[in-house]
Amino acid sequence: MPKPLTTFLAAVLGGIVVAVAMLAFDIGGDDGATTRTVLEQSPVAGADPEKGSLTPRAIYKRDAPGVVFIRARISEGGDTGEATGSGFVIGRGGSIVTNAHVVGDAKTVTVKFSDSKVATAKVAGRDPSTDLALLLVDPEGLDLHALALGSSKRVRVGDLALAIGNPFGLERTLTTGVISAIQRQIPSLQEGFSIGNALQTDAAINPGNSGGPLLDGLGRVIGVNAQIRTDGASQGNTGIGFAVAIDTAKEVIPRLRREGSIERAYLGVGTSTIDDSLAEAKLGVEDGALVVTVNPRSPASRAGVKPGTRRTRVGGQQIALGGDIIRAIDGKRVRSSEDVARLIGTKRPGDSVELELLRGGKPKNVTVKLTKRPSGGVDG
Repeated sequence: MPKPLTTFLAAVLGGIVVAVAMLAFDIGGDDGATTRTVLEQSPVAGADPEKGSLTPRAIYKRDAPGVVFIRARISEGGDTGEATGSGFVIGRGGSIVTNAHVVGDAKTVTVKFSDSKVATAKVAGRDPSTDLALLLVDPEGLDLHALALGSSKRVRVGDLALAIGNPFGLERTLTTGVISAIQRQIPSLQEGFSIGNALQTDAAINPGNSGGPLLDGLGRVIGVNAQIRTDGASQGNTGIGFAVAIDTAKEVIPRLRREGSIERAYLGVGTSTIDDSLAEAKLGVEDGALVVTVNPRSPASRAGVKPGTRRTRVGGQQIALGGDIIRAIDGKRVRSSEDVARLIGTKRPGDSVELELLRGGKPKNVTVKLTKRPSGGVDG
C-alpha cells in the first residue's frame, strides 16, 4: 500500500481486518449468521420534487439489488488473507465494478448477490493507478440488476449523496449525506501518485464499503467508494470519505475489458497550482501549473524542463520558485496541477507531447517523449 495512506485508510486495510473479525465473532458470514440491513437517513436527504429526485428509501429499494458482497483471497507481504468489500453490477452480461484493492492479486473471487446466490467471478482487469477493477460473472441463472451510471462532471458541493455497501460485513447498508467537496486528490495504489477528481462525501463509509457505489439523488452512480480519512485513533468513519469519480471509471473499465491492465504515461514533474494563494509570488499569470520538482532521469528532465530553485514561504506554504510554468499540453489549456495529471493521464507510454511553458516570463515550447510510469515517483 502506498505511503500516502498514512493519513488515509483505504478500506481494504479494514477489509482484511474485518474478515478476521468476522471469523472471530461470526458476523455476516456465509455460514448462517444473521445480518440485517441498516438504513441511516440524513435529515437533508429528502426528496426534491422540483429536481425530480427520489427518496433514499426509493433509491435503496430499486438499486440495492445491484450491489454485491465480494470476498477475495489475497497475498500481501508473503501472507495470505481474505479481503471483503463491495461492488456493483453495470451490465446484464455479468460485468461488476469494484476497487482494485478489494481483489488484490486474486485471480478469482466470490460474489454474493441480494438473493443470496453466490457466484465465482473472474478478475478481468485491475488498474492500481485509479484503484479500479472489473469482474466478470457468468450471467446464466443470475438475476442481475445493473445500476445506471451518472456523470461526476455535473456533481456540485451540497448535492445529495448515498452510499450502498457492506461495511464491516453488514450487507447492503445504506447511508446518506451530501457531496462535501469535488476534485480532490487521493493516494493511488502506486506509491507517489494520486487519483484526481475524486469526490468527497460525509455519507458514512467504513471498511467494507470499498468498491460500492456512491449515488446521486436520482440513484445514478457518480462514484466508486474507495477511501476514508481517519483520526488516527480508530479505523471507522470520521465523516470524510472519498469516491473515485464515475467518469474516471467510464474511461478505465472499457480498457480493462479489452486489455486487462493499463500502462500509464509518465512525465516526471511535481507541480503546484497557481491561484490566489500564490499571488504574492508575482508569477505574472493568474493560473497554470508551477513546476516545483523534476524527477532525475525522467522524460521532463531529459527534455530540459526546469524545476524551482528558490525555496521560500508564500501564502503560508513552503514552495520552490523559479521553475517553469506549464500553460498548455498539446494545445490544451492548463489551469492547475490537476490538469497536468489529467492530460498526461490520457496519453500512453511512447507518446510525445508538446509543453507550452513560461520560463522567466518568456514563452518556450518543449517536446517530451513520455515513458511508462515507474513504481514510485511524482505526479505527472
